[in-house]
Amino acid sequence: MQLRYLFNLILITLILNVQAQSAQKDVLFFVDDEPVYTSEFLRVYNKNLDLVQDESQKDVNEYLTLFTNYKLKLKEARALGLHDKPSYKRELSSYKKQLTKSFMTDAKVTDAMVAEAYERISYDIKANHILVRVSENASPEDTLVAYNKILKLRDRTVKEDFETVRKEVHNGKTVFGEELGYFSGFRMVYKFETAAFNTNVGEISKPFRTRFGYHIVHVLDKRKSRGECTVAHIMLVEKKGDSLAEKPEVRIQEIYQKINQGEAFDVLAKQFSDDRNSAPKGGELKPFSSGQLGAPEFENVAFGLNEVNDVSEPFKTNYGWHIVKLIAKKPIPTFEAIRPELEEKVKRDDRSKLIDAALYTSLKTKYKIAKEQPALAYFESILNDNYFKRTWQLPEDFSGDKPLVKIGNKQFLYKDFGDYLTKAQRRGEQKASFNFIVSKKYKDFLNSNLVKYQEDNLETENEEFAHIVNEYRDGLLLFDLMETTIWNTAKTDSVGIQDFYNTHKNKYVLPERIDAVIATSAKQKTLKKVIKLLDKDMALDQIKNLVNSKDKIEVMFTSGIMDAEHQAVPKNFQFKKGISKIYKHNGAFVVVQVKEVLEKTQQTFEEAKGIVISDYQAFKEENWLKDLSQKYKIKINQEVLNNIKTQIKK
Repeated sequence: MQLRYLFNLILITLILNVQAQSAQKDVLFFVDDEPVYTSEFLRVYNKNLDLVQDESQKDVNEYLTLFTNYKLKLKEARALGLHDKPSYKRELSSYKKQLTKSFMTDAKVTDAMVAEAYERISYDIKANHILVRVSENASPEDTLVAYNKILKLRDRTVKEDFETVRKEVHNGKTVFGEELGYFSGFRMVYKFETAAFNTNVGEISKPFRTRFGYHIVHVLDKRKSRGECTVAHIMLVEKKGDSLAEKPEVRIQEIYQKINQGEAFDVLAKQFSDDRNSAPKGGELKPFSSGQLGAPEFENVAFGLNEVNDVSEPFKTNYGWHIVKLIAKKPIPTFEAIRPELEEKVKRDDRSKLIDAALYTSLKTKYKIAKEQPALAYFESILNDNYFKRTWQLPEDFSGDKPLVKIGNKQFLYKDFGDYLTKAQRRGEQKASFNFIVSKKYKDFLNSNLVKYQEDNLETENEEFAHIVNEYRDGLLLFDLMETTIWNTAKTDSVGIQDFYNTHKNKYVLPERIDAVIATSAKQKTLKKVIKLLDKDMALDQIKNLVNSKDKIEVMFTSGIMDAEHQAVPKNFQFKKGISKIYKHNGAFVVVQVKEVLEKTQQTFEEAKGIVISDYQAFKEENWLKDLSQKYKIKINQEVLNNIKTQIKK
């Protein structure tokens, strides 16, 4: 008998030792005595692998340095007690509540909402509306006033004309009459979207309420969605304060002529477009759908192009003058292709509120909550008319210790619901039967506690949820730490910033530049003629009149102060006064007339202040990290690290 016990003891000891060794092997490094496991490092590394643009960060050793620095900062944040700050706890709690909603949905209801959403993004609605503002928490009296007002306005719009009434009643404070243009699914709050899509073209909706107040909507048109459009554009803006700059409406016509002459759109965009974001890419913009850009004129022109490579005539928007070239058009994707994206949108949208009822039902099933609650009769018996006066209290002989309902491992007592009833009293609450009141309050009590119990336990039940919450938890700590330790102190440490500038002045120098005129043409022959004219000191307008004709633009000029990185300057161009040779650049030919070479210039502290502060912050952070690495010792398990490298290579 004793031998059997001894054998079992030895076996248990061996198992524990193996588990301890396995756990030890899973530890990638320690920050002092706190272990950091391989699983966490690999999960974060693999998750961020496609996001990092710096190739060095894809190297395991380089990424490990970033990761250990990250853990050092977290260690310091907790040592400073930042995780105990009320503001930190509030924000984390708020985020967890928002995130929890996406993990607590009923699949069938969600599927129905997603299908409806797809139907709605497949169409564009054009509508105008009138809104009578009233707060969500307004008193019944104020709510009734607003409701009666929207009823009267609807009667007027039916008898008179919606547009006339809309313009007349709009005051921008309590009543809004607005043109909405075209919109699709997810562009408006859900209740408004639903009312618009359920109203026939030419009709006016019945009054409905959103969180903003009471609306009526006049539907003017409904069309199939135009889908998604990808275009390139050349944009010219007016150079305010530059009296010598050519008018954008004149210059855009010259560019348009060059396009019609057969010159490449992308080459011209690189040379002349004022949209610095798209110019290096030949003017190409990210794909967009109706209503997304907030520039109806631009969208109408873009979607009005029918064939790939079609080019619009020059046109004007609030942003400047444009020429647009169609790169691609695609219709709304199939339901299956877009379904995951729609599901995420539904979970973030007002539609999620409609899923709550299904969630309560599923949680009741999960936690085996009985449909009937016999205890409610007792609570009905202790209510009286004081409840409507907000003065009701629990009786002295209240049976608070009796069990009411159990959710998972948590037992709720009569006292819990009794306290809820007491706090739920509302001033001016309309009279109703005690049966109705208790039933409604218990439903609210039960639903809120079902959700809370699920929320409180979701982090232990769902691994993905736990990872996301942990990342956000750490991110909040790091932001708070960096703000208090580096960013704010670096901005306010004027003496330190000035000293840093004085010590590193050689970093804050304007590069060598040229005051130049650059002639651009599709033909070398044209530039040879331009060189001769420039050599005679002929004015640019005269050269253009001689070289260009009314029907054909042969040369365009760019002038001003430029550095080597300017889009018009040829690569590896040697800064030298005079007229250059002809270069091939950006798909065209260019010649540069350098009027003056401006030497490198030392920037003053005020001129470089923004960059100096940024560099000073980086300098402080680097030294701070060195101090942290002395304060908290990092011990890396080299064997585990080698195993990780082997896994990643595979």
